[in-house]
Amino acid sequence: MHIHFILHASFEKPGSINDWIDKKGHTFSATSPYKGELLPSDHNFDFLIIMGGPQTPTNLTKFPYLKDEIYFTKKAIENNKSILGICLGAQIIGEALGAKTNCSPNKEVGAFPISLTPNGLDDAIFKHFPKQFDVIHWHNDMPGIPDTAVILAESLGCPRQIIRYDKKIYGLQCHLEMTPKLIKEMLDHCKEDLQPSLYTQTNEKILAANFSEMNEKLHFILDKLSETNIDGI
Repeated sequence: MHIHFILHASFEKPGSINDWIDKKGHTFSATSPYKGELLPSDHNFDFLIIMGGPQTPTNLTKFPYLKDEIYFTKKAIENNKSILGICLGAQIIGEALGAKTNCSPNKEVGAFPISLTPNGLDDAIFKHFPKQFDVIHWHNDMPGIPDTAVILAESLGCPRQIIRYDKKIYGLQCHLEMTPKLIKEMLDHCKEDLQPSLYTQTNEKILAANFSEMNEKLHFILDKLSETNIDGI
């Protein structure tokens, strides 16, 4: 299987996704439109993973390359690719399906639990998860929800944490790919996001999160999305 990444910042890397790729023997490529790199003219990949970043689809004038990413994602959907969007990536999927990104009711930065909705408890992937589990949060916005999408998980600070857009297309507003090394880079590069708020934790609290448990959950999601027939899960 070949995975293509869309990247948005030097400090928001695929993290534990790379471990999964190495373990499974998959191949990957990546494009960084924020650096001026052009997205592929074809869709010769099996799985599109759109990473997070500091940009926002609510300001396409400031980040005009996001328009190209939204169009590219729309074409990937039309070509029946498996797609996973993380944070900003989830918002881009929503945009590609015609749903505008919204501001989250609260900024969330830290390790906080999310809770599966009734739809989440019945989802082909997330029915295997506990009803509540910890994830990393680092966001001000949340994905738009097109008519066909289903919200699978929510948190106290944000009602849109995991979205199923289609049987092969999922968005995570939260982060499960973070590793201790990667979160340290986030803490170094995004200090302005750590201003105290109701759902903002200290560096020490964030670094104490159980990243290995989060990574295991993400690898399970990736396993399922990479299967040919997700209906059979």
